[in-house]
Amino acid sequence: MERKTVCIVTGTRAEWGLLRGVCRAMQEREELCVKVAVTGAHLSEAFGRTVHEVERDGAPIDVRIPILEYGTDSREAMAKTTALAMERFTDYFSKTKPDAVLVLGDRYEIFAVGSAAAMLCIPVIHISGGDVTYGAVDEWIRHSLTKMAALHFPSCEVYAKRVIQMGESPDRVFNVGGLGDENLRKLPLMSKETLEKSIEFSLAEPYLLVTYHPETASGNDARACFDALAKALLETSCRIIFTKANADAGGRAINEAIDELCKRDPKRMIAFTSMGLLRYLSAMKYCAAVVGNSSSGVVEAPTLRVPVVNIGTRQAGRILCENVVSCGDSTEEIRRALSTALSPEFRQKAAGTKSPYDGGDTAKRIAQETVRFLNRPDCGAPKVFYDMPTGEAKC
Repeated sequence: MERKTVCIVTGTRAEWGLLRGVCRAMQEREELCVKVAVTGAHLSEAFGRTVHEVERDGAPIDVRIPILEYGTDSREAMAKTTALAMERFTDYFSKTKPDAVLVLGDRYEIFAVGSAAAMLCIPVIHISGGDVTYGAVDEWIRHSLTKMAALHFPSCEVYAKRVIQMGESPDRVFNVGGLGDENLRKLPLMSKETLEKSIEFSLAEPYLLVTYHPETASGNDARACFDALAKALLETSCRIIFTKANADAGGRAINEAIDELCKRDPKRMIAFTSMGLLRYLSAMKYCAAVVGNSSSGVVEAPTLRVPVVNIGTRQAGRILCENVVSCGDSTEEIRRALSTALSPEFRQKAAGTKSPYDGGDTAKRIAQETVRFLNRPDCGAPKVFYDMPTGEAKC
């Protein structure tokens, strides 16, 4: 059997934390040749130059494609970055001619990657389609990628049905569960003592794990929204671990505010551009609550059954489990949500949470179905729109 080349593209620390297992599972398949293309925030000093995390995982990096020449501070910069990324990935794919391009999620640089591959008639494999997130441009980007893609790996049954509802044939849609859930089930997490030594920050008292990103679809002022959150956080007695915002418009302003807070009280607060997957998930395991608007709060945290305060609309539309308290972005609303999440009664409620994302051997199933797909006679043929039978249009 001829080996097929799959190019895995990654642009952020969080994305690679999910893709690393897929990369390893594909490397274990003798039918596949895996190449990794690194781009976006991975190559930026301002965002921690997290390509080092990809390198430490032993990934077969084939190319590094820088694209953040216009910065990340405005919608215009995001649009120009998307155009530049599409041009550079078009050049790369035209030269290397992979049999498929694998992407995850919904970021603007991944939209560019998917567009370049699709325009070159290279099959796109998409992980985590079918989600809904009304508070970010990720919402329409994700659905656009679904229509570009030829093979789909949504993370739960509801999302799989939604992908099919969009006209994707059921024989190309596989509910494999969540890669974040698989990480938490299979990755040996650090002990609390080891974590404490690793981050050089005392965890003897209750602490919050806080990640807050800009709401790119709402037009809200990112710094003002974060300042409202900061005021509520300072009213608690908890210590705070911040992980900084990603490379979206408004992210730099949030990160500057985080640095200012930590300078004021370094014994109580600490910030990381990137904690790395193992330390981040370990910090989640032992925290009093996860706070902010990161997808990890509503996707990964249910597996650990820890309380979550989900702020604003960035994650609106996703499945929310029993461990999540949602609130608006005013200080008073966040204050009330924190009070609920930190109560013994709610912690007991969170302990009974069941995650909808457990699909078993998620990464291995993705690798297995990718091999099957790439050897199908219709692998490179144009997709046929799938019309759902009458009565099946609802998720």
